[in-house]
Amino acid sequence: MILRIVAILTLLAMALAHGGHEQQPIPADADWTVRHMSEEHHITSFDAGSFFNLHDYDGSNEWTLDDILKTYGLRHESTDHIPYAEKEKAAKSVIDLYDRDLSGSISFAEYTIGAAQGLTLPDFGWGPGHHGDDEYEYEIHHFEKFHGDDATEEELTHPEDVAHFRKHDMLEQQAERQEAMDRMRIVEANIPMKFRRHG
Repeated sequence: MILRIVAILTLLAMALAHGGHEQQPIPADADWTVRHMSEEHHITSFDAGSFFNLHDYDGSNEWTLDDILKTYGLRHESTDHIPYAEKEKAAKSVIDLYDRDLSGSISFAEYTIGAAQGLTLPDFGWGPGHHGDDEYEYEIHHFEKFHGDDATEEELTHPEDVAHFRKHDMLEQQAERQEAMDRMRIVEANIPMKFRRHG
């Protein structure tokens, strides 16, 4: 646990030390891991252990199929067009690449030893691996790139801005409707038709 905390603090320090939110140029020959860290986390200097710990979402010291799906962004709506069977096949191929003890997952040791031996996470051609929530993804992939901290509301007119704030409005309306229903003693809409009084 202490090792995980140290690794996360190290990554945080590196992220804060890069000087700003601008994307650093990515070498044309960069592997998927380097592109992922640069595009998704704005981190350009990291080691295999830090990468592993950052993507060990539950702190279990192993990557499960679900961790790999999430790291590759295969749980994100931007990959909804990819059939689940294809996503699962890709994630299992990653496990097969590193899983030396055939446990069905990748341990910290298996990943870091594999990386030291030259193994790299494969690029399936599905993008950088969006695994943040909507706010994070909007901020890192749109707002930072096209606006900046001094942007005014009037400047937020790109289609991505409109869609982002439309979603906020929809969620706010849903919350207001739920609050109104929560205040009702009986929510008639929740009563099946056969049990309602007619007349």
